[in-house]
Amino acid sequence: MLKLDDRDLKILAILREEGRISKSELARRVNLTAAPCWERLKRLEQAGIITGYRAEVALKKITPHVVVFMAAELEHHRAENFQVFERAVGRHDEVVACWAVGGGFDYILQIIARDIDAYQRLVDDLLDAKVGLARYFTYVVTKQVKLSAKLPLSELVDLPTEKE
Repeated sequence: MLKLDDRDLKILAILREEGRISKSELARRVNLTAAPCWERLKRLEQAGIITGYRAEVALKKITPHVVVFMAAELEHHRAENFQVFERAVGRHDEVVACWAVGGGFDYILQIIARDIDAYQRLVDDLLDAKVGLARYFTYVVTKQVKLSAKLPLSELVDLPTEKE
């Protein structure tokens, strides 16, 4: 794991909020000259900490859609069963996120579809493909309450003390 200092964390926080910031402005905001700031940025990218730069799209301003969370339970729990399901889920662009979870279910999926019928067709495809889906539970999002672009970095990462 790459050891981060307070400047690295500040770079990450700024980029998380303003991904299109110029490198010179980023350097100014973290109180570095351009070259050392650029080196830190390259190090964060090469370490896989910064995984990309993208635009956030207000989908509701473009097209009607539905966001659904699906809790999925597999029939069997061998490594190959999980791999088959994960490969199948990876082939569907409508599945925008999928997490393997512990507890009562095996996976939680976030799905964005044109409408409930399109969502059900996706589920039917998974069932027809015999990917081991035993049961699923559908949770339709009625209202987004919070979506944070911020990561709680200061709460998650121990910053080095001045003695280190």
